[in-house]
Amino acid sequence: MISPSIFILNFIENHPNLSFTLQITLCLTLIAFILNLLTTNRSRKVYILDFVCYKPPKFLQCSKGLILERSRRLGIFSEDSLDFMKKTLDRSGLGESTYLPAGLIGVYPPNISLEEARKEVEMVMFGAVEELLVKAGVKGEEIGIVVVNCSAFSPVPSLSAMIVNRYKLGENVLSYNLGGMGCSGSLRAISLAKHLLQVHRNSYALVVSTENITPNCYMGDDRSKILINCLFRVGCAAILLSNRSADRRRSKYHLLHDVHTHTASSDRSYNCIFQEEDRAGLVGVTVDKDLLAVASAAIRSNVTALGRLVLPASEKLRFLGNHIIRYLHVANVEPYVPNFKSSFDHFLTHPGGKPILDEVRRNLQLSETQMEASRMTLYRFGNVSSSTVWYELAYAEAKGRVKRGDRVWQIAFGSGFKCTSLVWEAIRTVDGGEKMNPWTDEIDEFPVDTQCTGSFSFFFEPSKPN
Repeated sequence: MISPSIFILNFIENHPNLSFTLQITLCLTLIAFILNLLTTNRSRKVYILDFVCYKPPKFLQCSKGLILERSRRLGIFSEDSLDFMKKTLDRSGLGESTYLPAGLIGVYPPNISLEEARKEVEMVMFGAVEELLVKAGVKGEEIGIVVVNCSAFSPVPSLSAMIVNRYKLGENVLSYNLGGMGCSGSLRAISLAKHLLQVHRNSYALVVSTENITPNCYMGDDRSKILINCLFRVGCAAILLSNRSADRRRSKYHLLHDVHTHTASSDRSYNCIFQEEDRAGLVGVTVDKDLLAVASAAIRSNVTALGRLVLPASEKLRFLGNHIIRYLHVANVEPYVPNFKSSFDHFLTHPGGKPILDEVRRNLQLSETQMEASRMTLYRFGNVSSSTVWYELAYAEAKGRVKRGDRVWQIAFGSGFKCTSLVWEAIRTVDGGEKMNPWTDEIDEFPVDTQCTGSFSFFFEPSKPN
């Protein structure tokens, strides 16, 4: 089949008597066709202009002792459950200065009303977005795309509508609200924004990632649901993306790869983290005994897919050779774990809990230095759901470790079961000491030793039958 461009050129060549005006028209048509072809097939680069992690006010800080004291005072937890909470908190990897919402620690009895939940989400979202707009030097009306992810709080109007209303965004703004995505939600939201930025030229995309603690605190005595109360804390991240070539020089990072793994077709994966009612009709999130095994399988699958994109040829050959040997049973050898340390400068793993971090470190053979940002974020801020990986990146920046050309690997996983990896390249060196970084005023106090505590088991609830 003859392409349109060749057809036009042949037509002009074979008809020399065409009027000059018609020849010019045909040439302009050819140029327009070529330009359209180039712009359509070329993937637009996506940059992080900047990002902000919200740091709650000091009066919302809570120690592990305060959580236990409040839980005991409620009178709804058995002594066995309180003992379980104490052991879990002691071994969780969390420190003594994480944050809970005012409705849970500022009043007694706890206020978990819709009004209080709105107050919490407005505090963290607006706090993060307002700092980000100032930091990036962008006005609200310049934003063309808004993506908000919050797993277990979905009010009407939506959280994305709250942002559109607050900052008076235009009527043509593209607004999306992602729910139920778990701790991988932020990286999924970034991927959605990336695809939207491929279609809409010269646009800014605002991604806001949070979890609402107030209405999701479990008020029953089912041990498999109490774990969530022990680990999750208040936090929020706001990320401003751009596809404008003019923004490249002032941006921080360039998105290189996004890799997604979704295993919900397996009942075992789908059921391992499940929101449901207990026998008393109280809603909570069950964590069953399969979580670590499911998470490990999803991470392995995701890492394998990522390896094809980022590993050097030598590592790919070693991995392939090992796979063939084991597949053909030529020799009894252990599975080869590719050396990702040669592909990345910063490893930012979602800290779902100390056991998850320990499992990731073992599987990827990472050093404690490479796990530092993840462990310190868990210690200082707790599990702030999908926004946690951005607190880790903020930690690396506050330490002055992000240099131009560095490659950053963010990997997060959550209910479903899903695992997502993003790979960024640092466009410029990020100096420590940024004012709008939650670590800046205390970064010299870290790292601290978190390895002196034991680990705890997720294995509380039997798996649901397939």
